[in-house]
Amino acid sequence: MMTLVRAELRKTSTTRISWTMPVAMFLVGGLFAALQGFALVSFGEIPGPDGQTIAPVEAFGETAIARLVYTGGFQFGYLLALVLGILSMSGEFRHQTITGTLLSTPRRGRLILGKLLALAVVVTLNGLAFIAGSLVGGGLILLSGDVALFPDAGGLVLTLLRLLLVLVLWGLIGFGLGVLVTNQVVALFAGIAIALLVEPLLSFLIQFLDPVAEAARYFPSQATTAALDLYAGVDAEAADIFGGGDLLTWWVAALVLLGYALVMTVLGWIVTARRDVA
Repeated sequence: MMTLVRAELRKTSTTRISWTMPVAMFLVGGLFAALQGFALVSFGEIPGPDGQTIAPVEAFGETAIARLVYTGGFQFGYLLALVLGILSMSGEFRHQTITGTLLSTPRRGRLILGKLLALAVVVTLNGLAFIAGSLVGGGLILLSGDVALFPDAGGLVLTLLRLLLVLVLWGLIGFGLGVLVTNQVVALFAGIAIALLVEPLLSFLIQFLDPVAEAARYFPSQATTAALDLYAGVDAEAADIFGGGDLLTWWVAALVLLGYALVMTVLGWIVTARRDVA
């Protein structure tokens, strides 16, 4: 199995995405952490308890502000992880290497497992680049606003580890999509459109339909926000301003995301095992 994983990693390392994606992750993480920092530290104001506007750092505290700034671009981070997952399998069909791959590894279950393990490594490395960019971009803004960089170092480390977990799970979701939709362009377009627009918009709208409003908390985008536990220790009324007032417990949300990843992975596994490849 390790030979198969190394082969998949070597295959990835010979493509341009091996260096372009970590650079993109670093830049996206840094850019959106900086923008989040500007909004929360430099210019933002929210309603206070007495009706007066106050700075977010006064309402949330420095720990929550640092947590929100360092994860400011997590939506785009999991979008890029989704793309990595899609490319890991759909690329085999686009470049017509799937036949050679299956001839060298006839047992398709082993092939899928090897690809999944290699994908987890690739997404983790790219996730570390994303976190590094977030720490640089967000840290500079926190310093300029005289806010502590690591007010609760242990808690922040846990938040960043949860972010890595979320990215890997989104990568696995993308892998399943890449297997189900072998046309790479269609798979990328559908994955990005659903994750960026359709699903968040749908989860927002059904919150206004009482019979199904509860289901919105189990949608991938809201489960992702909940899994990061960004609003821990924040007053519920203040958190609600940013959409964090009625979320699942972080570990329940992580299990929900794991469920999505497992469903997509198993579907991909079954389709790969049964697909007739010429």
